[in-house]
Amino acid sequence: MLQQTQTSRVIEPWTRFMARFPTPSSCANASLKEVVMAWQGLGYHRRAKQLHEVARILRNEFHDEVPAEAARLRTLPGVGPYTASAVASFAYGERVAVLDTNVGRVLARALANRRLRPSEARALASQLLPRTNAASFNQAMLDVGAQFCRATPHCGECPVATHCAWRQHGGEDPAPRSAGVSRRQSPFEGSNRQLRGRVLDALRQGPHSRRQLLVNLVGVTAPRRDEALAGLLRDGLITCHAQIFSLAGD
Repeated sequence: MLQQTQTSRVIEPWTRFMARFPTPSSCANASLKEVVMAWQGLGYHRRAKQLHEVARILRNEFHDEVPAEAARLRTLPGVGPYTASAVASFAYGERVAVLDTNVGRVLARALANRRLRPSEARALASQLLPRTNAASFNQAMLDVGAQFCRATPHCGECPVATHCAWRQHGGEDPAPRSAGVSRRQSPFEGSNRQLRGRVLDALRQGPHSRRQLLVNLVGVTAPRRDEALAGLLRDGLITCHAQIFSLAGD
């Protein structure tokens, strides 16, 4: 849920979701429709489908337990390097580096003073890990990046300022586009994400004909409407039978 979504937006849906699905099996045994219904308010609904797929894998192959190793977590649908490393480090204490946009900025500015390729950032983050308490170190790196080494840095308050290569030697800010671990999101207003969300919100109320859906998409051009519906069908989030659209699993 936290992928590409602010924590403040996640708290309420997460609380609701966990009350409805407290275990992987409870999520796996539900229909995709039930999971998408519980996902309301979060967007990026492919994540809900992938989470449903992960729950089934955890039920069927892992005895309802989340794997403890980053390498095994990476085999699950929708789980990338950051998520796998974060879960393995913070939940299980595996000695693995957690690299996100915040950490990437710290590495590029404080240590390298140059733009880092993704592979360089990952290697550097791993080299920095202490032999013990790697999770605490990862959390500290995330916090420095989130609170001080921000896109607009707060160097005067930063606890590592006296050791920062960029602050000492100057030059162009190396942080933008460094590490390649995250891309700036396009504006939500008017986006395909918003359009897909409008379709799914309508179908949460029940099946709709194409004509009924168009009422919810007034002002949207026909090509964009068709693209949104085709994309949702392709992603397996909705179904269409006899020109009636429904949430998958309805």
